[in-house]
Parts: sequence; structure tokens; C-alpha cells
Amino acid sequence: MYHTLLTELENGTLIITINRPDKMNALNRDVIAELGAVLNDVYHKDEIKSAIITGAGEKAFVAGADITEFLALGKEGGSALARKGCELVFDKIENCPKPVIAAVNGFSLGGGCELAMACHFRIASVNAKFGQPEVNLGLIPGYGGTQRMTQLIGKGKAMELMMTADMTGADEAKSLGLVNYVVPAEELLQKAKDILQKIHLKAPLAIESIIACVNDAARCNPHGFDNETERFGACFATEDMKEGTAAFLEKRKAMFKGK
Repeated sequence: MYHTLLTELENGTLIITINRPDKMNALNRDVIAELGAVLNDVYHKDEIKSAIITGAGEKAFVAGADITEFLALGKEGGSALARKGCELVFDKIENCPKPVIAAVNGFSLGGGCELAMACHFRIASVNAKFGQPEVNLGLIPGYGGTQRMTQLIGKGKAMELMMTADMTGADEAKSLGLVNYVVPAEELLQKAKDILQKIHLKAPLAIESIIACVNDAARCNPHGFDNETERFGACFATEDMKEGTAAFLEKRKAMFKGK
């Protein structure tokens, strides 16, 4: 179905593997287009409850963008490239109503680091390395990297990493708050699956609202508190809220339906 992606649905989780190992899974127009298409499935297909994004092989999650596609671009073309990528993929991941985890194996650089940061959180293998080396090309991150890295690790360290183009290893990335867990490479996907299976047991509409409200906070949305109040109230009108409270009072496990 896809030329640059492998997909597998397992227990409600769609595992999306960027499959260009000979190119270190670099992002090009085809990868962006196909990621946009598969994300539409994540949004709209009921059988998909969550997603994991990872890279083929052990060397790289995504080692950046395909630089050969940059050579013919001018100012307008560069802006259009970034805008389209954000619309099709990066912003779509961040705003997805279902949880999306990055399982980062190996190099996560440039657009790859931006792809990981667009996910709701990240799990890294011990050999993972993160970085935004665009300054080496006379560029800056264009898929939201300046914004999301600052949100995740703070202004000072984000400034340093982007201006020096230094890479940071998995353990430092965890200490900075860039990743949630560091695990052996052979345990990477299973760790992501285990977390998502736990989330699948919770109320889907509540999960959707948590994603939206936390995104408000990360963006310093001045209406974040009001939006939380509205969504809190909306939860009271759901069947899931009635089921969850009844299950709590009856000392049983809730069976949520996303309604």
C-alpha cells in the first residue's frame, strides 16, 4: 500500500515504520505524503486506538530530511515545504485525538527530531541520539523544532543545542525531559505497546481532551484554563463518565466505549 512506510495494526495500535533504511529513513516528499495519508487513518478509523512511529533498522529513527530536495528551493519554496510538512504531518500528529508515541531507535536528527517531538511523548533506545543540526546547512528547523524543543527542554538548552548543532544521547535526553524512558533496543517497541495498552483501558474521549488541554498549556494558550473547564463539563455528558463513576462505586473495571 505504501512505498516508504510499513504499517501493522496490533491490539488497536498502528505501528508505523518509516522504511528507508538505506537512506537512514530520511524524510522526503514521498515519506511526508504517506505519513499524512496514514495519519488520516489514525484519525478516522475506529479500530485504530493509538499509534507508534518508528524507523526501520537499528541505526536511525529518522536521520533528517532528504537534503537533495532542498537544492532547487528559494525563499517561497522553502516556506511552502515547511508549511506543507507541518500541515500534513507534524501538526497533525501533535493534535491527533488518539495517543501517538515515538519509539526512537538510533539517530533522530533534524526533521527526525522534529517528528519525534511532534509525538505526544517519546521512548528511546539506549543508542538513540537527538539533534537539530540545520545550522550546519545555513538553515533553522522548519517543522516546528524551535518551538517544540523549547517547550520540552526549556529556552537555554534549546538555544544551545540548536546553535551548536550538538547531538545529545538518550540518557541526557531523558534528564532534559525530551524522552520519557530509555530502554534496550530490543525492548523499545514493547515498552511503547505496554504503555498504549494501559491507555486503551481509559476513556477515549477523556484522553482526547487531555491531549488538547496539555497542548494548550505547552503553547501558553491564554484560553487554556477556560478550555479545560469546558472540556471538563463536556465529559459529564458522556456515557463513559457514567460508566467510569458507576464502575468506581461498584468496585469493578470500567468498560469504556468512547461515547
